[in-house]
Amino acid sequence: MTTRAVEPPPFARELLRWRTTRRVSQLELASRAGTTQRYVSFIERGRSVPGRAVVIRLAESLGLTLRERNALLLAAGYAPAFAESSLDATELKPVREALDGILDGHLPYPAVVAGPRGELVAANAALDVLTEGADPSLLEPPVNVLRLALHPRGMASRVANLDAWGRHIIENLRARALRSPDPLLDDLADELAAYVPPLADPGDDYLGFAVPLRLRCPEGELRLLTTLTSFATAVDVTLAELHLEAFLPADAETAEILRARARRRERSADQRR
Repeated sequence: MTTRAVEPPPFARELLRWRTTRRVSQLELASRAGTTQRYVSFIERGRSVPGRAVVIRLAESLGLTLRERNALLLAAGYAPAFAESSLDATELKPVREALDGILDGHLPYPAVVAGPRGELVAANAALDVLTEGADPSLLEPPVNVLRLALHPRGMASRVANLDAWGRHIIENLRARALRSPDPLLDDLADELAAYVPPLADPGDDYLGFAVPLRLRCPEGELRLLTTLTSFATAVDVTLAELHLEAFLPADAETAEILRARARRRERSADQRR
């Protein structure tokens, strides 16, 4: 007699892969999802077929993104739970208006809304301080704000602390790729890493809690801190993958330069009317 190992079904393999990626034991996952280690073991071996609600609980317990939760549901044979709408869709009009209001409200400081791989979705008028002098090819849609930031023909030539600030961006990108594996994120991180010089002694570039962007402009050197905001309670894949990056002045000189640029933009707009 011969025995043949039975290949676990797709969902079982995916659950094991995600649990391994997240470095979560069967016991810990079971505790988070409100079930037993024995049941999780049975699922991963293909001996039990979980219901849709259990699949959703397991996905939530593993901290998967909405896109990843949908993929896990499909692997289990269930329909996705979360819609993926176009930003142009009528139902997202209130969200677009809210984003526009946030961007305008952040003036005179730059702010952008970007997709999961740095795709520019929207920006306020102060973006010009970041795009100033950039190669036109980097500003053709679809613009990638991460590539724009570190490319030699983008902002890089004006960034005084490219080694520290660029490394900060790349490390964050690699951390995201590690948590949610994505070959395109890996490729982007490799590309950006080739633009950034080796990290020297950070010195005064670190403020103890953040790496400021030191950006040269005609009026002087700007010192900017960045904050990231996401839709933590979004139930739409598109919204869940967006984030708003806002730049804040790290000193009074930077704030005054940006306010003066805003006043010049307003005067120029009035003259064109």
